[in-house]
Amino acid sequence: MSIAAINPANYMRRRIFSAIMDGLSMLAALMGLVLLALILFTLVQKGMEGMSLNVFTHAMRATPGQGGGLANAIVGSLVQTGIGALIGAPLGIAVGVYLAEVGQNGRFAAVVRFVNDILLSAPSILVGLFVYEILVVPHAPFLHGGFSGIAGAVALALLAMPVVARTTEDIIKLVPDAYREGSVALGARESVTIMRVVIPAAFGGILTGILLAVARISGETAPLIFTSFGSFGWSSDLWRPMASLPIAIYRYAAGVYDEHHRLAWAGALIITVAVLLLNIVSRASHHLISKR
Repeated sequence: MSIAAINPANYMRRRIFSAIMDGLSMLAALMGLVLLALILFTLVQKGMEGMSLNVFTHAMRATPGQGGGLANAIVGSLVQTGIGALIGAPLGIAVGVYLAEVGQNGRFAAVVRFVNDILLSAPSILVGLFVYEILVVPHAPFLHGGFSGIAGAVALALLAMPVVARTTEDIIKLVPDAYREGSVALGARESVTIMRVVIPAAFGGILTGILLAVARISGETAPLIFTSFGSFGWSSDLWRPMASLPIAIYRYAAGVYDEHHRLAWAGALIITVAVLLLNIVSRASHHLISKR
């Protein structure tokens, strides 16, 4: 006996309700895709108008008409993001391994997990203010003080670390227990099992987490305003203010000159393309490594 034969009125009401909800869900998804397409279309259109060879070969200029570009900002972003990833990724991996393999359900692990979740959801400007207090306005004689590229890199590292930690913990928990049991059966210590069995098995997911963290911190502006501050000239000294692409976009967009506005759109397009490429690389690497 069919459901309609049992209670046709109730059956039809549920079918109608289900069709309405499906339609609303599809409408919401379509609206999101349309808005995303409009944003990307505007970004590509405006960004290509400001794109030129000077963008990649000339430094920023405070006044228009001097052939200014974004070269120093691009290099500064690469330097600060790279150092931030080099600091934050190992710390994040260590935290993730501890939470998944060592501490697990312990009380201290619960506290670490709670703090990590807070860092994940905390506004990035708070991280920038924290680094501002400990590095830019130092209270210890061995700290140089002042705005600097290293302060910006530390702020980005603090933003990348919880992302890597959460990803590492989740992916390590997916490693089959048979891998660990086989290693222990061969006489390996727990540390050897983690380093030579568990982490290599989860390497694809860990690498994906690192790339996603880099994609996140590459576009952060607020922490860098309080730490590296930005600069219109070239600077290779990590202990001095250093230019970055997000700050360059922020300053150019707030200006009154059309040339600066075009450079701001060009910088926004560069960051968007870079983040898109990082996401593609992370997915492709995870897919390739998982096939091995």
